[in-house]
Amino acid sequence: MLTFLYQFFLNGFGDNTVDTITQVVAQNSEKVISWFFMRIQAESVVNEPFVRMYFQNEYIVRIVEGCNGISVIILFISFIAAFSGSLKNTLLFILGGTVLIYILNVLRIALLIVLMYYFPEIKHLLHGVLFPAIIYGTVFILWVIWVNKFSKYAK
Repeated sequence: MLTFLYQFFLNGFGDNTVDTITQVVAQNSEKVISWFFMRIQAESVVNEPFVRMYFQNEYIVRIVEGCNGISVIILFISFIAAFSGSLKNTLLFILGGTVLIYILNVLRIALLIVLMYYFPEIKHLLHGVLFPAIIYGTVFILWVIWVNKFSKYAK
């Protein structure tokens, strides 16, 4: 159901338009990097379905819809709902986990931009291995905590 709703949301944007969630994630990543007094700029261009990220005046990455973390959040929520506990615990864990995943994703993107600027030769390792392992590893740990402590199956 969540995937259907998310796809319905995305269908409201054209094929060559960045959705608002991806724009917000890019802006939040830009803000995190700017806290460290580094030059960063997020740029949305008409007829491009991504946000360009410039670090130290150099084009480093593009943030596409798949980078915004919503699919990971949907996966997380679906698992928690499938192994639900009390309504209160379920809703609180979903809310807390969603916020944690969102924040980790923004930090992941910010760190990825900086590291790809300084270490472009390990782009694949960073983008394809290390950072997905961190985000999915966190979701897995949250699932384990949920099943062992709060779900109906915890006993």
